[in-house]
Amino acid sequence: MDPRNPPPPSPRAPSSRPNPFLGPVLAGIGVVALLVAVKSAGLATPPRQLLLGARWVTTALFAAYAVKRRSLTTWIIVAMLIGAGIGFDAPSLGTQLRLLSLIFLRLIKTIIAPLIFATLVVGIAGHHDLKQVGRMGVKSLVYFEIVTTLALFIGLAAINISQAGRGIKLPPAPQTAEIQAVKQTASDVILHIFPENIAKSVAEAQILQVVIFAILFGIALALVPEVKRRPILTVTESLAEVMFKFTNIVMHFAPIGVGCAIAYTVGHMGLGVLVNLLKLLLTFYAAILVFILIVLFPVALLIKAPIKKFLAAVADPVALAFATTSSEAALPRAMEAMEAIGVPRRVVAFVMPTGYSFNLDGSSLYLSLAAIFVAQAAGVHMPFGQQVLLVFTLMLTSKGVAGVPRAALVILLGTVAQFNLPVEPVFIILGIDELMDMARTSLNVLGNSFATVVIAKWEGEFGKEHPSRVVQEAVEP
Repeated sequence: MDPRNPPPPSPRAPSSRPNPFLGPVLAGIGVVALLVAVKSAGLATPPRQLLLGARWVTTALFAAYAVKRRSLTTWIIVAMLIGAGIGFDAPSLGTQLRLLSLIFLRLIKTIIAPLIFATLVVGIAGHHDLKQVGRMGVKSLVYFEIVTTLALFIGLAAINISQAGRGIKLPPAPQTAEIQAVKQTASDVILHIFPENIAKSVAEAQILQVVIFAILFGIALALVPEVKRRPILTVTESLAEVMFKFTNIVMHFAPIGVGCAIAYTVGHMGLGVLVNLLKLLLTFYAAILVFILIVLFPVALLIKAPIKKFLAAVADPVALAFATTSSEAALPRAMEAMEAIGVPRRVVAFVMPTGYSFNLDGSSLYLSLAAIFVAQAAGVHMPFGQQVLLVFTLMLTSKGVAGVPRAALVILLGTVAQFNLPVEPVFIILGIDELMDMARTSLNVLGNSFATVVIAKWEGEFGKEHPSRVVQEAVEP
């Protein structure tokens, strides 16, 4: 490597100095767990003040640990614990904190329409050279659609089997009538997909109509001459970047929004809701494992991919995605790793960026699972036909949202609004969204990296082009 151009440091590089509060936090968790175990087993009845003090001292130590660590993930977990404590110990105060969680929700909702419009237009018009790419472009899009659709249905099956959302009793929403299903004919449903006024669609949060408009706009933009297309494409690319930054700014308010949402939820429903959260988290991780074993692994065997070599190459990008919860942070490293194991550069350069718009396996699985969880928590029965319609909606709305931390949350809120479901269960999911985001982002990177191998094998070009010396040096340990 040129010493004048050293490689950039890895994001979120762990500090070599251990956090001094880690030991006390673990000790506090141990004390609280011991007291709860003794009380649950009936061996003794610790004073309520002792349990209360132990919980809040441990939470304070965890907050001090978060200050030293300076990680949004850690702060959201701390906020969740503080919110649960406030909701349990002072339910009336917890319910009054709902205002802050609603402010956070409104800020998130403002992102939905411009983000989806900009990313979809860039994803379509930015790849206007699909005609020149030819077979590779068609094969990539076919593979992307098949795999992401399977991910959506696996998430659908997983949440219907586990029923993680059942048993949650939501507080009544203020000034709203009881949720009633509106009977619509097939023609009404189809007609409702298409916008009559894009401003009206944005104002009414008709996300599917925004998607249709963005798709048609992107196709039209791709067909105009370069001199006319480039300025509009530049504007939409800039809009997409601005909305991603907007998302990041809003997410700095996430710990307060999450903490207040959990305080309100626990204040109304008690700590039993945390059992549902644990079931949801386990369901999601199990669904990811099933997806890898019954979708990606059989495809790898079918195309005779070098599985061990691939796993060794993709380990670093996936770990980076897991730590940063951002697929974009892992993109350069993943592209280098795939070229190093024998995927031609031209295949990597097309398939991987395109996959970041159309092949988000982890996000697709998460969205279908989380959307049905919201319906279950709200006590809304969704027949299979309506669930299929929801999957179809997610097939469109999930496209074009690149691997920005918690971007899938924006899509989930838009889909929930599309199906007239309450937002309170989304706040419940938000409490563990960081833990879910780590897994879904990792699967996004794994799926996109694997897609380059599939297309290279399909084209008969895998291993026929030696990687450059620069790439080999970059991936060497």
